[in-house]
Amino acid sequence: MGASSSSSQSADSESLADTLVGGKVTDLVHALILKYQMKEPVTEEEMLQVVTEEYKHWFPTIFEKASSCLEMFFGIDVRKMDSAGHTYMLVNSLNLTYDSVLSDDQDMPKNGFLIIILGVILIQENFATEEDIWDFLDMIEVSEGKEHFIYGEPRKLLQNLVQENYLEYRQVPSSDPPCYGFLWGPRAKAETTKMKVLQFVAKIKGTHPSFFLDSYREALQEEEEREQAAASSLGSTSASFFAQHFSAASPGPED
Repeated sequence: MGASSSSSQSADSESLADTLVGGKVTDLVHALILKYQMKEPVTEEEMLQVVTEEYKHWFPTIFEKASSCLEMFFGIDVRKMDSAGHTYMLVNSLNLTYDSVLSDDQDMPKNGFLIIILGVILIQENFATEEDIWDFLDMIEVSEGKEHFIYGEPRKLLQNLVQENYLEYRQVPSSDPPCYGFLWGPRAKAETTKMKVLQFVAKIKGTHPSFFLDSYREALQEEEEREQAAASSLGSTSASFFAQHFSAASPGPED
């Protein structure tokens, strides 16, 4: 009886600790989002002020959980600015600039939602039907017509992503009755790569990008093509530079 009572008290204590730590994680996430919006770095000292002295010994755990939350839900990376790790910069994941086009009343960063949608499209062989999108969003408790505490009304957000050229909205060929789906838009293609998005999705899933084998092969091919194009461009630029300077330095024909 005594052992059972002791075990129950221990479980209750652990549950209470998890709840309290979870509250500090939420506090830190909100503080870091504010820093992100203000485009300001954040120091460890500032974060400890949010966590409070009482939870100082929990700070590594709180910081890790807050950083994961920012990445997964908001598309924000917490990056060290110095080798000691005392100052951090908050930047949008994958270099996407969607957050910069949001209006003032949309105060929660939405890059995370965009990356999720790009990932779904990618692993659905570059075209995800509306049903594919909503099926996945339902799994992360984002439902059509229901206001989400981070993303707002998801259908409006999808429409905005189309308007901002991050997504393309097209009818499924030969569908009768007609149904529609999404592809990557030109802005997404310009700002990120398939490999970066695939790595993000794999990290959330806790696996390697090669888990999505077909998409991984396609992403690798795209990386190779980018490298070849960059090398070709560099070679052309170098040749042009050499030709111009060689021509300028060479003596003209004798009279």
